[in-house]
Amino acid sequence: MGPGDVIALFIVVAIPTLMIVYVFKRWFALREKQLEVDAKLAAEKAAQYATANAELEQRVRVLEQIVTDDGAHTAAQIEALRQTPPRTARPKALSRGDAA
Repeated sequence: MGPGDVIALFIVVAIPTLMIVYVFKRWFALREKQLEVDAKLAAEKAAQYATANAELEQRVRVLEQIVTDDGAHTAAQIEALRQTPPRTARPKALSRGDAA
């Protein structure tokens, strides 16, 4: 095996192997960046869902409180508001310091 055979072997085997390794390294680096971006996007969506979920939970708590509240007490309050005579609004005299 002479020097020409070694050079030919190098050209035929080593250079394509190095090129393939280089391409795979670049592809894996790109894939890693894509996964990082996807992870950040997923985390952002999860935070948005958590915020929306917290708001809905708060609204459900208020509704549960309304439903479990003593219905007779609530009805009595509503009737008391209906039975009170409406106040007649009297115009209030404005002093110089009051602005409308």
